[in-house]
Amino acid sequence: MSNFKIHNIDSAPEGSKPLLKDSSDSFGMIPNLHGVMAEAPKVLEAYQRLHTLFSETSFNANELNVIWLAINVEHDCHYCIPAHTGIAKSMNVDDEIINALREKKSLSDKKLNALLNFTLTVVRKRGEISQEELAEFTSAGYTQQQVLEVILGVSQKIMSNYINHIAKTPVDDAFKQFI
Repeated sequence: MSNFKIHNIDSAPEGSKPLLKDSSDSFGMIPNLHGVMAEAPKVLEAYQRLHTLFSETSFNANELNVIWLAINVEHDCHYCIPAHTGIAKSMNVDDEIINALREKKSLSDKKLNALLNFTLTVVRKRGEISQEELAEFTSAGYTQQQVLEVILGVSQKIMSNYINHIAKTPVDDAFKQFI
């Protein structure tokens, strides 16, 4: 158990109050992760902004969720795996994709599998990828723009995964069914 406070709108520092209201408006609740991040308003602001920016990239719903879940599973994030499973389901991502990602299996769709492999390579090698690994990704139909967008997704997930590891953020009731 961690000593990190999970803020609500009333207990949060002033700079986090409007951000938590945005979370509540978007999710119908304040996710515990956002409540933890609220202790540092700029951290919560950065995370929300990264989430918005990454959601607005050239990736479709399946691709966004491949990236999110691949990173969450790789980092063994007790909070983000169930949370992003729920998010993936709300975005109508096929259960076959979700389950394969959670079970660390290859994806049957070759292009999505190339995205999975590239994302994991970026995470595992901390961006030190070879020209061959880059060529494999682009030959699957992805672009240089999407190489950079994967890194944006990695940045977002590093924030949440690391904070959840340190804060031991409890999984929200809405996502406990996906543990």
